[in-house]
Amino acid sequence: MGRFRIGEAAELLGVSTDTVRRWIDAGRLPADRDAQGHRVVDGVDLAAFARSQSADPDEGADSSSARNRLRGIVVNVLKDTVMAQVDIQAGPFRIVSLMSREAVEELDLRVGSVAVAVIKSTTVVVERAAPTAGARGRAGT
Repeated sequence: MGRFRIGEAAELLGVSTDTVRRWIDAGRLPADRDAQGHRVVDGVDLAAFARSQSADPDEGADSSSARNRLRGIVVNVLKDTVMAQVDIQAGPFRIVSLMSREAVEELDLRVGSVAVAVIKSTTVVVERAAPTAGARGRAGT
């Protein structure tokens, strides 16, 4: 399992390095020192912490089989006579949804609205991310 420096952990959690340092200093996120004295977080500990930080963005999650829910802000809405494209920025992620114009109007979706993208798919492609430049030589440690 991998070990991650503070900057890498911050990137994966979508927060600043200062936030990760505060979590470590407060004992919320376990960390050790590597051979060079840098603080590192074990991948298993980081995954457990990330899972504990996630919260359902919508109370309706209990009434749906879809578990992939990303809360964000609507950044663009393009409508024609029948269809619409809605772009949501959820943290570092851009979600694009194509739906009927009628649905956009019923939901009153417009730039600046808060929305939850609920994703349910029969196919999810998972790729292994290439190590970041600072992670060289530590993938197997």
